[in-house]
Amino acid sequence: MSEEFYRIRRLPPYVIAEVNGMRAAARAAGEDIIDLGMGNPDQPPPPHVIEKLAEVARKPDAHGYSASKGIPGLRKAQANYYGRRFGVDIDADREVVVTLGSKEGLANLAQAITAPGDVILAPNPSYPIHTFGFIISGASIRSVPTTPDEHYFESLERAMHFTVPRPSVLVMGYPSNPTAETVDLAFYERVVAFAKEHGLWILSDLAYSEIYFDDDKPTPSILQVPGAKDVAVEFTSMSKTYSMAGWRIGFAVGNQKLIAALSRVKSYLDYGAFTPIQAAAVAAINGPQDCVEEARQRYKHRRDVLVESFGRAGWDIPSPPASMFAWAPLPPALAHLGSLEFSKQLLTHAKVAVAPGVGYGENGEGYVRIAMVENEQRLRQAARNVKRYLQSMGVNAPVAHTG
Repeated sequence: MSEEFYRIRRLPPYVIAEVNGMRAAARAAGEDIIDLGMGNPDQPPPPHVIEKLAEVARKPDAHGYSASKGIPGLRKAQANYYGRRFGVDIDADREVVVTLGSKEGLANLAQAITAPGDVILAPNPSYPIHTFGFIISGASIRSVPTTPDEHYFESLERAMHFTVPRPSVLVMGYPSNPTAETVDLAFYERVVAFAKEHGLWILSDLAYSEIYFDDDKPTPSILQVPGAKDVAVEFTSMSKTYSMAGWRIGFAVGNQKLIAALSRVKSYLDYGAFTPIQAAAVAAINGPQDCVEEARQRYKHRRDVLVESFGRAGWDIPSPPASMFAWAPLPPALAHLGSLEFSKQLLTHAKVAVAPGVGYGENGEGYVRIAMVENEQRLRQAARNVKRYLQSMGVNAPVAHTG
């Protein structure tokens, strides 16, 4: 008998888990760890959403199997959201499926459309499921950049000309996790045109659609591009927008053939989310949206505190334009440590947990991802701890100048 199963052999060690294990052990030992590693919202869902969950959960008939594709009311609510937010007409019956989070949706669609030996284009660095969902399904990955510049399209052209077999799927996600980079509608127009020219399916991850910091530049959807639904499906999530991460509710929206494939695979794998959770998700999408704006402003303020306080501590961090993450290059004097060792030392000596960039792909080496999931006071405390660690390593904070 083989020592390992086929799909397990295809998965490398999950390096982020190494830091997570150290963090858990430190907390178990009573240490005060400031956890900026996992993108886990620290605020509760809106009260009216929790009230709807409780209300429906009290109904005797609400506890049976639900609908794998999602209850009709929730699919309709998501279709209406696309109409309000993006001006896109969506058929709630044929172009929407409710998923157990966007992560599960991506993985299940990979199972539905991938054959062993297929080649998938995926960004590097990127959220792990963008690659490993397909690797588990038997595909091979050809990396393309994450930064949406001219080099991105040059890489796509090379991949289509020199890869055998020709790639069949392009995965993308903006605002990017982990880099926080954003794109405009012109970028999506060019990607859709490229996909149509080369016969590619597009899987767009829009999990951070509502966490953007320039009020004049709301995050676009690829489905706003005329004809995008011919080749694209898009994933969104309740996790970050409404602080419902543990509820596991997401959506796939777009191309009818892809939605049908995902729906069919899901019908074999699950019975859908608990019906009261789906009803509460309807209340979130259709209800007052003040909570969404409040969350956006909260993350924006945390971003400003993070960048300012860590900068004064001696670690310059680029200000992210969107998402709940900062993508931070290692301090130059410590770049030789690499992202994993630096993350371990930061946890051990500064009591601050971050995610090593190499966990998001080899092109993430030299960076760490910092999640803005602690309040401003804790972020400033983290900066003080980081300052002491950097000084112990011979990295001094910049001298403050007075005018």
